[in-house]
Amino acid sequence: MFIWCAILFVLGILAFVDSLLNMGEIFRQVNSVLFMLLSLALLFRTTSKMKQHKKEHYEERVFHLEQQVKMLQAGREKLKEF
Repeated sequence: MFIWCAILFVLGILAFVDSLLNMGEIFRQVNSVLFMLLSLALLFRTTSKMKQHKKEHYEERVFHLEQQVKMLQAGREKLKEF
């Protein structure tokens, strides 16, 4: 994620310098496409990380619930012995 942000920042600086020097030839054609593709990549990366985080949260919750079930089963077995 940091790399994507750094690339966008560098492209922004280059576009700013290009517009200050009134050249504008380089970024006029390429600027919109590069920023669009990089922002799309950032959006995709962010959404995939959010989905991964949800999945990890559900896996952790299932693990804790399985531990609770094992504890309850062990407690039930101890009660049967009495």
